[in-house]
Amino acid sequence: MLNFELYNPTNYIFGKGQTEKLSKLIPANAKVLLAYGGGSIFKNGVHEAVTKALKDFQIIEFGGIEPNPRFETLLKAVEIVKKENITFILAVGGGSVIDGVKFISGATHYEGNPIDILKNKVLFTDLSKVIPFGTVLTLPATGSEMNSGAVVTIEATQEKLVLGGSALFPKFSICDPTVVSSLPKRQIENGIIDAFTHVMEQYLTYPTDALLQDRIAEGILQTLVEIGPSVVENPSNYKLASNFMWCATMALNGLIQKGVPSDWATHMIGHELTALYEIDHARTLAIIAPNLYRVMFETKKDKLAQYGERVFNVTGNSVDEKANQAIEKTVEFFHKMGMKTKLSQNTDDYSKTADFIVNRFNERGWKALGEKQNITLEKIKEIVEMSY
Repeated sequence: MLNFELYNPTNYIFGKGQTEKLSKLIPANAKVLLAYGGGSIFKNGVHEAVTKALKDFQIIEFGGIEPNPRFETLLKAVEIVKKENITFILAVGGGSVIDGVKFISGATHYEGNPIDILKNKVLFTDLSKVIPFGTVLTLPATGSEMNSGAVVTIEATQEKLVLGGSALFPKFSICDPTVVSSLPKRQIENGIIDAFTHVMEQYLTYPTDALLQDRIAEGILQTLVEIGPSVVENPSNYKLASNFMWCATMALNGLIQKGVPSDWATHMIGHELTALYEIDHARTLAIIAPNLYRVMFETKKDKLAQYGERVFNVTGNSVDEKANQAIEKTVEFFHKMGMKTKLSQNTDDYSKTADFIVNRFNERGWKALGEKQNITLEKIKEIVEMSY
C-alpha cells in the first residue's frame, strides 16, 4: 500500500429534515451569501426550507450558477462577497453550485488574476485566506459536498479546469435523500454514472496491496449497479435514494483514494467534450471510459478481470477473457442507465475532436496521463477516435 494522509474535516449531516439544523451550523451573526443554480430549489421546497432555517441571519442571494459553472459568472459573485463583506457562503445545489462556491471562496482574497487559479491549478491551504462555506446538497453525483476539489469552465476559451486544496472542504454538508424525488430522470442517470466513474478512476488501475480500498470501491460499484435503474424509476423510494446519495459521496470523499494509484484520464478527456459540445459531464465519461479501457488494456487487464469477477460475476478461462467481458458489462450498464456511448450519438460536429484535444493537451504540457503516466498524446488520439 502507498503512503497516505487522510484529512476530511467536513461535518456530513445525512437524512430527512436535517435542513432545520442550519441555524446552528452557520456562525452566529454571519452575513450569508446564499448561492444556487437555475431555480429548481424554488420548485422543490428547498429554498423555502433554507430561508426559514436562516430567518435570523442577514442573507444576500446569488442565483444562476450554471451546470459546469462559468468563471465569468462566479466573478460576479466574488464582487458581491467583497462589496457586501460576506462572512459565510451557503451553496444550495448540486456539484456545479458547490464547485462554484469553492471558487468564490478561494478567489475572494486571492492576490493576483483570478483566472490563474484555474490556469495554474492553485491549491488553497490557508483557512484564513478563504471564505468559509457549507452546502445543502440537492443532486447526488459529484461528491463535492465532502471533498475539496472543484471544476470550473472558462467560457471565453472553452476550457474546463480544476482547483482545490485542503482549505476548500465544506464546513458542513446537509444531505437529505428526499430531494432525489424531485430530480429529472436524466439527472439521476447522470448522477449514478458520475459516481460510478469516480470510483473507477481510483480503482481501475493495477493491483496493489490495498485490499480494503478495493473492497470498499467494489461495494460502491455493486451498489450502484444494483440500485441504478431502480432509483431512476422510483426516485421517491427512500431506501434507493439514500443509498444513491451515500454512494455518490463515498465515491469521491477521499477514502477509497488513499494508498492506491489513481488514473483520472477519462475525466481529463471528458472535460474537453463538455467544454466543446456542452455534453453532460457524466455522459462524456460514458463515451470515453470503455475505449480508454480498451486502448490501455494491457496495463489495466489484471484489475479489469478482478472488477469483472467481483462486480459483475464474470467467469472465463483467462485474464484477457474476463477483462474483455468486464468492459462489455460496463457498456451494458451504461446503456441501461440511458447513456449513449458514442460521441456521434451526442453531437454531429465531432470529426476533428481528437486532433483538437491532443493539440490542447500539448499546449498545456499534458503529455502523459494515467496512473502510470503512459497515456500519451498518441493514446489519447486513439481513445477519442475510437469513441466516435
